[in-house]
Amino acid sequence: MPEADGTAGAEGGPAAGAPDTAGTVTKTSPRSVTDTVARLLDLLASKGIKVFAVIDQQAEARAAGLDLRETTLVIFGNPAAGTGVMVAAPLSALDLPLKVLVWAEAGQDTFVSYTAPGTLAVRYGLSHEAAAPLAAVNGLTDALIAG
Repeated sequence: MPEADGTAGAEGGPAAGAPDTAGTVTKTSPRSVTDTVARLLDLLASKGIKVFAVIDQQAEARAAGLDLRETTLVIFGNPAAGTGVMVAAPLSALDLPLKVLVWAEAGQDTFVSYTAPGTLAVRYGLSHEAAAPLAAVNGLTDALIAG
């Protein structure tokens, strides 16, 4: 788990913003989970990016009588951009639309995590051109966590 300085905790891992060995990028948000999700939705709307779903996984766990840290998954994409990726590699539809996980441990920082675009490109054997639309998530999440 990431520490307050953005690096991974005792389990090991990369500095914030760099893909870990599993190809996941995690960045620290200066906002609460609720405020980070709201800001993400505003950013997506301002860019005309379709939001397919917002899943409050903590609420779903509670409904099942279970406890889970604050965890919200936002599923979004641009069909005009993502379709080309899926044409190039049909199995990429397993990872599209894109997903951003916003989560926090009680009393700790809020984190924004997603699968690194390069990881998706390698996973599906995408050319640089075919993978280019996926890289937009990097700038989007940078804007999301900006002060």
